[in-house]
Amino acid sequence: MFETKNILWSNCLLALIKNTTFLLIMCATLAISTASLAVKTVGLSAQVAGLSASAASAAIAHRKELASAISRAKAKARLRRFVAAIPLAGIAAVGEFERRDFLAWQEENPEGSFKQYSCEIAALSAEVLDEVLQELPELARPSPERVLSMLPECTE
Repeated sequence: MFETKNILWSNCLLALIKNTTFLLIMCATLAISTASLAVKTVGLSAQVAGLSASAASAAIAHRKELASAISRAKAKARLRRFVAAIPLAGIAAVGEFERRDFLAWQEENPEGSFKQYSCEIAALSAEVLDEVLQELPELARPSPERVLSMLPECTE
C-alpha cells in the first residue's frame, strides 16, 4: 500500500513537472513573440511616420511647382497679348510664337503634318473662342456661323 502511494505520488509529481515545464515554455514563447511584435510595430510606426512626412512635403512641393507653372503660363500669355497688340512687332511675334508651338508639337508627334497640327489647334481654339465670345456683349459678339466659317476644314 505504501508502495502504491509512492507510485501515485511520483506519477502526480511527474505530471506536475511536465505541466509546469510546458506552461513555462509556452509563457516564454508568448513573451518572446509579444516582444518581437512590439519591436516590429514600433519600426513600422516609424516607417509610416517617415513616409507620411515625405508625402506631405512632396504634396507641398507639387503645389508650389503647379502654382509656379500656372503663373509662368499666365505671364507668357500676358506677354504674348501685349506684343501682339503692337501692329508690326505683333505680326512678327505671332508668327514666331506659332512656329515655336508647331516645332514643340512636332517633337511630340514626329509623324504629324502641319495640316494635322492646324486641325488640332483649330479644335482647341474653337473651344476657347466659344468661351471668350460668350463673355463679350451680345452686340459685339459675332454669329456662330461666321466663326465656324473661319475655321479650317478638318476631316480627321
